[in-house]
Amino acid sequence: MAKVIPFRGLRYNPDKFKDLDAVTAPPYDIISPAQQQELYNKDEYNVIRLDYGMDFVSDDDTNNRYTRSAAYLNKWIEDQTLVFEDKPAFYIYEQIFSLGSEDPSHSLKGVIGLVQLEEFSKNIILPHEETISSAKEDRLKLMQATAANLSQVYSLYMDEDKTIAELIESQSDGEPDITFVSSENITQNIWVIKDESVNAELSALFEKKQIFIADGHHRYETALTYRKQRHQEDGTEEGAMSYDYVMMMLVSMSNGGLFVFPTHRMIRGLESFDEVLLIGFLTEEFTVSKIYFTEGDFASIIMDRLANTVDETLFGLYTGQNYYYLLKLKNTHTIDAAIKGKSEAYKHLDVTVLHKLILEKYMGIDEANMRAQKNLVYTRDAHEAVDAVKNGEFDCAFLINPPKVSQIKAVAQANEKMPQKSTYFWPKLVTGIVMNKFED
Repeated sequence: MAKVIPFRGLRYNPDKFKDLDAVTAPPYDIISPAQQQELYNKDEYNVIRLDYGMDFVSDDDTNNRYTRSAAYLNKWIEDQTLVFEDKPAFYIYEQIFSLGSEDPSHSLKGVIGLVQLEEFSKNIILPHEETISSAKEDRLKLMQATAANLSQVYSLYMDEDKTIAELIESQSDGEPDITFVSSENITQNIWVIKDESVNAELSALFEKKQIFIADGHHRYETALTYRKQRHQEDGTEEGAMSYDYVMMMLVSMSNGGLFVFPTHRMIRGLESFDEVLLIGFLTEEFTVSKIYFTEGDFASIIMDRLANTVDETLFGLYTGQNYYYLLKLKNTHTIDAAIKGKSEAYKHLDVTVLHKLILEKYMGIDEANMRAQKNLVYTRDAHEAVDAVKNGEFDCAFLINPPKVSQIKAVAQANEKMPQKSTYFWPKLVTGIVMNKFED
């Protein structure tokens, strides 16, 4: 199915850069303006200048964030700030981290390679989440300017017999070629695998695999658009050019270091928000429990309660008081009746139930409103959600559980996409460890 190949990665010159924390960055889409400035100040060669450059008031068609990214990239290649691998390689990438001071250490390990681009209709590479047009426009302009993949699309695959996992482990049992601790206190390890026989074996194993995009839908769809444009411009056939591939980090779905976090929903700016009236409506389809707080950390109390859920659709609703509501769907037939033409996997997602039976039905927040974030704002931080309601910025917040990896797979295999902002994979891949510059 999937065609996965090694490549001559472009990376920071190891003779010049011993600690990559100074020059790497988080994914562009989670960087705040303040963090962007911090990364600019951190090092003059930080990858932020390539992947997420600043806008200036003087920008025009010939001098802007995208043209500057291309100029930096070309200059850094010319002066050997960035160097190409001497031969094609796969890059085994490990992140060692913990989720808290009392949490044990976890290891997420996968392999970075080039994956041949395929239309979703071929069922070889599958998405699971909706995308936003503005984000794709930004990434396309960057790709057009740089002719490169500056960061990886994060993807998953099934490895029931663990053959790929065993091969990856056998090639990463020695000291890594690159190791550093990033600003999130995550140890980042890279092994550069150039052995042709090993790489051929790895490519052959992936030929049997279906790939599920976890994080990076915008970058993947952008790569599809870029490929089409380049073939039209160059008059070339699909499959033979370097831009027929996209750089991916491939992780087994059974990897013990794979975590999916929830994205909570905060509501504001409705014409009228009546807590009593809303609860009255919700009791038609949900069992509603009003629970008073006995301790101060409201967000942790709600999330701990949700975490104890087993195969139930359960939400926490916070309205700014010294209590919260626990909302449990009474009957799954309710959502089955409300949504037609969708798979069971899609209909029974917690986020689907929340959007369809609460936000749309009782609060008047439809899909267009959600996309525009007119009355709905997303946050991955339960404490931020609770605090924003408590201080009056928002009327209420819905705290939810994350989807299971098995649910993500089932929705993707049904050729459906989850609602926007349904998943948040952790840890995030670091940008700048290795890049892919198109050869054509």
